[in-house]
Parts: sequence; structure tokens; C-alpha cells
Amino acid sequence: MDRISALRNIEDALAEFESGEADLGATEKRVVNVLRTYATEFEDEELTPYRASGPDRAEGLVVVAESASAADERVRDILDAPSLNVEISELDDK
Repeated sequence: MDRISALRNIEDALAEFESGEADLGATEKRVVNVLRTYATEFEDEELTPYRASGPDRAEGLVVVAESASAADERVRDILDAPSLNVEISELDDK
């Protein structure tokens, strides 16, 4: 799924929420599914999706980066935890 398709799908979900056709829970699930699909089908020659594993705060966190070491740094930055011990692996859902 490309970025434009993802944005259109999210826009459709929000429109259904605004019109009362969907509740907040259904809208959240739909938006999360769009984002997960976008991340697992990420098509950028310079960036790859990576998944973190480790302490609860990092477990399952997915980021896109140029390399595993850049992904590790990005996870630590997002969690504001420079000394956090995490493992980074390329997302295998591709």
C-alpha cells in the first residue's frame, strides 16, 4: 500500500466516524490496520521496517530506518531511553 492509498483509507475511516456510520473503536481498528498494512508493505528503497523486542516498552515497536543500527537508535529516541537493551530485527511480515 502506498502512502496516498493509506491516507485515503484513513480519510474514509474518519469520514465514516464523523457521519456516525462507525464508532470510535471500529475507527481505531481500521486506522491501525491501515497503518500496519502500510508498514509491512513499506516500499522505499532506502528505508526498511524493523521490529524491536525487549522490555515491555519496546516490545513490538516498529520503526522504519536505513539500517538495523539506525532502527535501534530510533527506538531508543522514541522511548527516550538511551540505555534501553533492545533487539532489532527486520520486519518479517513483508
